[in-house]
Amino acid sequence: MRELHEVLLASVSPRRRELLSSLGLRVVVVPSDVDEGDRPGYGPLELAKLHAAAKADAVARRERGHVIVAADTVVELDGLSLGKPRDRAEAASMLRALAGREHLVHTAWTVVDGPGQARRDGVSSTLVRFNPLSAEEIESYVASGEPMDKAGAYGIQGRGATLVERIDGDFYTVMGLPLGRVVGAFRELGYRLPEIVTPGA
Repeated sequence: MRELHEVLLASVSPRRRELLSSLGLRVVVVPSDVDEGDRPGYGPLELAKLHAAAKADAVARRERGHVIVAADTVVELDGLSLGKPRDRAEAASMLRALAGREHLVHTAWTVVDGPGQARRDGVSSTLVRFNPLSAEEIESYVASGEPMDKAGAYGIQGRGATLVERIDGDFYTVMGLPLGRVVGAFRELGYRLPEIVTPGA
């Protein structure tokens, strides 16, 4: 099994970069420039899988010889896809719809082994329930700017954590990258994580 030291991340998400870096990997961000808009005929889960695969493929065509990680997160409410809000008004509308209710978060991922051209794909889903939210709470959260680059207009790792009553499933799926599943894909492709030496150990 080969030790993995570097991955290309086909995403500009700082959260995904932080998560991969926490594994001791050097993470090089290579934006895919894939349109993440809605696609007629695709349900929320299928849409996440389509986007993750498209991001990975777009980068793989340009960057051969590297291990590539791509992911996409879609929030599902009443069978509809909630992606990143286009503006503050849409962010507020999404939050009003989610308030006091349960929704699903789907994060799809694709890992491409550039040297061998093998790949692994998957999707993880987590159930999230929001607290009831007042108009003032929604307005304050939208004004923070945090919702603007996140599916469903919230991030569970920031101020958005205060919106959430509970989750049933994998926290990292809601954050945007199910680490356990992705590391499992690395292993299936023949890679192990680098050893992390603790200072003073």
